[in-house]
Amino acid sequence: MRSTKLVVIALFTVFVIAIYAFTLRIERVSGNSTPVAISSPTGVTASDGDYATKIGIHWDAMRGATLYRIFRNTTNLSAGTVEVGSTPANYFFDTTPIAGQTYFYWVRADNGGEQSGLGGPNQGTRAVGLIAPGPFAPLDPPPAPAGNDLTAAKSYLGKTLFWDEQLSSTRTVACGTCHRPAAGGSDPRTAVNSQRSTNPGVDGAFGTADDVFGSPGVPQNLPNGTYEPQAFFGFNEQVTGRKSPSYLNSGYSSNGLFWDGRASDIFRDQLTNNIILTSMGSLESQSAGPPVSSAEMAHGGRNWTEVAERIQSSKPLALATDVPTALATWIDGRTYPQLFLEAFGTADVTPARISMAIASHERTLFSDNTPLDRWAAQIEPLTVQEEAGRSLFVNLQCNTCHDGALLSNNQFHNIGVRPADEDKGLGGVTMDPADNGRFRTPTLRNVELHAPYMHNGRFATLEEVIDFYDRGGDFDAPNIDHGVIHPLGLSPEQKADLVAFMKRPLTDQRVKNELPPFDRPGLYTESVRVPVITGSGRAGTGSFTPGIIAISPPLAGNPDFTVSVSGAMGASAAVLVIDEVDPGVGTTVPAAGSLARITTTTHGSGAGNGWASVSVTIPDSQAIGRTYHARWYVQDPGAANGFSVSQAARFTVFGTVPLVDMSGRVFTPSGLGLRNAIVTLTFPNGQVLRSVTSSFGVYGFFNLPAGFSYTVGVSSKRYRFAARVVTPATDLTNFDFTGLE
Repeated sequence: MRSTKLVVIALFTVFVIAIYAFTLRIERVSGNSTPVAISSPTGVTASDGDYATKIGIHWDAMRGATLYRIFRNTTNLSAGTVEVGSTPANYFFDTTPIAGQTYFYWVRADNGGEQSGLGGPNQGTRAVGLIAPGPFAPLDPPPAPAGNDLTAAKSYLGKTLFWDEQLSSTRTVACGTCHRPAAGGSDPRTAVNSQRSTNPGVDGAFGTADDVFGSPGVPQNLPNGTYEPQAFFGFNEQVTGRKSPSYLNSGYSSNGLFWDGRASDIFRDQLTNNIILTSMGSLESQSAGPPVSSAEMAHGGRNWTEVAERIQSSKPLALATDVPTALATWIDGRTYPQLFLEAFGTADVTPARISMAIASHERTLFSDNTPLDRWAAQIEPLTVQEEAGRSLFVNLQCNTCHDGALLSNNQFHNIGVRPADEDKGLGGVTMDPADNGRFRTPTLRNVELHAPYMHNGRFATLEEVIDFYDRGGDFDAPNIDHGVIHPLGLSPEQKADLVAFMKRPLTDQRVKNELPPFDRPGLYTESVRVPVITGSGRAGTGSFTPGIIAISPPLAGNPDFTVSVSGAMGASAAVLVIDEVDPGVGTTVPAAGSLARITTTTHGSGAGNGWASVSVTIPDSQAIGRTYHARWYVQDPGAANGFSVSQAARFTVFGTVPLVDMSGRVFTPSGLGLRNAIVTLTFPNGQVLRSVTSSFGVYGFFNLPAGFSYTVGVSSKRYRFAARVVTPATDLTNFDFTGLE
């Protein structure tokens, strides 16, 4: 009898657990932003001898957590651990350990109502060292402004936004497009004398001394998604008028960001202009610029309402590849409103919140683990040549501007790179002639990674930078400090020593190798998903062959897949054909295309001056994996068969099919839950899934591809049920059946 009772109790317990698990599942699929149970923190790492005053602990942000508690022990046993602190961020510095002692660390996540188990352990040690007096102190984390406190959820949301190309009107540029960790936080696409990254400067002519080497942004584009040629760049990406500065270690500014300081420390709401942050808001202000810049990320006249609406309706990182596991786990298939709900408390996707989240992410990117930091803490020496370069750096007063832990005084100086009337810098903001030609002093941390150098990208190497300073600058001006900028008379050996000091000692290997927290998703524009121009076309009058332009992501459901043509006959009929089979050159214009056939008229006049641009909608999930070919056919009396033909743009539709869950109950005619009924779900291809109802008549099917029509039926020994057809776009939680007598 006793054993029978135990079996009954055990079965009842299993039943209760099953119902609880099912409840959790229903709660999760119904869109609740915060699951009931918080997972134990993953990715717990503690520093091993990197700091003389502390041990740094980092971990992955956990969905639903609002606070993290850090525990330590001198043995690898969770029993007897001591809590050493707590933080809403996902890193912590323990300043209380004894130097040279080994410690083990665990982290627990908390949300005020639930807490996780312990995540870890990981071993860490505080180095035996002593902070040396001098100009190069170790770097501490940047402070967050009052009004935008730093939380793990907010910084992970910011990281998602920072790398999401859907933030741009063309879906081809993210903040991270121009700011890559492995490039020291700058743009690896920028290169001296590269046509793709050259801006003609104030004279409007390429190949002259005032050329600027900047960042490719977006083609000139319109609100309807189409492109139009720009005076200097045609249909190519427009290039910024300054070189992208590093975004790493940018959380320390207190007097405005950008090269010219125009991003104010006072952060104002992009819609109302109301003050949100009264100080230390430069990062927030800076992030408000590029998404509405018609050269960097926007179409002409784009406003922040449009930016926020785009983000609200976009699937987070839908274009990205290789999303870091920790970030993908935190996103967990949620929508942007759900991510904003976790980060800010409500689901509102607002311009100010977008900026505050991006700024929060950037404040976590401080590169405090360099050989110079360990040298300053007397943990390890520099090499003989690096030490010679460091001494020379100080003796030459380079640290007048590049001083402190940041190796920048965050001030503005004219050092004579170019004449001040070409780019006024700070003077264009303050309107004070005394500020003309002054630009912000960049940090030298990771400087070997973010060539080319200066605000105009003029110098390709650090050796060229040293040569510039050695000759005392190139252009004089009344506001140049000649006590610092003057001929130096350096020997080749001294120049080599300076370069050696600025390379390895100032480089954080986590940055160079894009390791956490500097890891990142892959961009669409880096991937093989970008349309490929292939094949040959047919020339028309003047031997001009129309050129096809296609850079839009062929993402399933993209309403603005833009295909343009240039170099054609102007004012002529033009046809764009997109088909799964290359429509080819042929003797007649194809009469149809499986994806699109669009007729328009080219702008411009005369041979080689015609252009056109159209946007088509990429089909939804059913088209994923299909490859298409696009060609333009332009009426031209000088072409064989009366029309010229472009090359083909080949692309394959990509995307993830949204997954949905379907659940409900099966009732008897009298309204009672029917147990042991068999619910069948039939896919369009005939595949069948089965679910047996519980004691309360509950059934469920999970992870079904959305947008397909399913036939759902119920079989029972006692009752008849009418089959139903359903095409779920979102989770379906009350898809019930009632038996017929």
